[in-house]
Amino acid sequence: MARVALYLQDSHDLRDGLDYVRYAEEKGFEAVWQAESRLVRDAIVPMAAYAAVTKKLKVGSGVINNWTRNIGLLAATYLTLDDLAPGRIICGIGAWWDPLAKNVGIDRKKPLTAMKETVQIMRRLLNMERVTFDGEFIHVNAIELDVVHGRREPRDVPIMIGATGDLMMEMTGEIADGAVLNYCVAPEYNDKALELLDKGAKKAGRSVADLDRPQLIVCSVDEDHDKAIETTKMLLCQYMAQQPHIAKASGVSDEVVHEIQSILGWPATKEQINQAKHLVPDFLVEKITASGTPAEARAKVEEYTKRGCTCPILYAAGGNVKLLIDSFAQV
Repeated sequence: MARVALYLQDSHDLRDGLDYVRYAEEKGFEAVWQAESRLVRDAIVPMAAYAAVTKKLKVGSGVINNWTRNIGLLAATYLTLDDLAPGRIICGIGAWWDPLAKNVGIDRKKPLTAMKETVQIMRRLLNMERVTFDGEFIHVNAIELDVVHGRREPRDVPIMIGATGDLMMEMTGEIADGAVLNYCVAPEYNDKALELLDKGAKKAGRSVADLDRPQLIVCSVDEDHDKAIETTKMLLCQYMAQQPHIAKASGVSDEVVHEIQSILGWPATKEQINQAKHLVPDFLVEKITASGTPAEARAKVEEYTKRGCTCPILYAAGGNVKLLIDSFAQV
């Protein structure tokens, strides 16, 4: 595969993450994406750190939400990151999820409208335009990124939507530079996603071929197949309980999800995860993740690229991250 990226969350020390991204750059990886989902580690601070210790690697948010940063701050944040690493920053953005959003006081009503306004105004601000807009969610009056000391030219920051639902996926094809395709899904999930992206793209006079389609892929690599599978089970049981939309998209039965949810609290403890992980069947790990020996993981990732993923974003589920990078090295 010509393109490959690394995805980091919170299962490692942040300073170790700096070593991982430097190593990934040495091994020919195209990008690193930093998660921002649970209330554990924001994306922006690690992104800045990754940008500062690399020279060519692209750095993306995978993904931030469009609810908790006002549009001026959001645009200024990505302007700042682009100052640090010109032309290397990617804004991955998503509609967030409940119950987390609800628990911090966010009412995610009309998610399509909210996302559309965010993307459109963000793009205009990064184009260094002066913007007045009175929408349903965004209300700004003659604002601009008022750079006095620094580059005044428009910034090249691709905006990629991490879409899950059908309508969001279709709108992504219409308004975004691309989609960050879901993880914890089987490769055939991409077939419908590409159809929806193409439908939306045609509204903007283009096709799905004009959109970048990187995809998060949970990946655990170990020379011991069973050990790699066990590592992935710990991640899957947590996410299927806490992000039921991911479970639904993966075709996981409600019975399995409910049983895992009955064990895991919010937030889940390591003890609860160890207690629940046996409920995740081996066949599911093999169906919706790239876990196993290096050869097995590479073969599984190739299934996603054959079904429209343009750049695998390898989600290190745990274990030996450098072995994962070595297994997909491009040089």
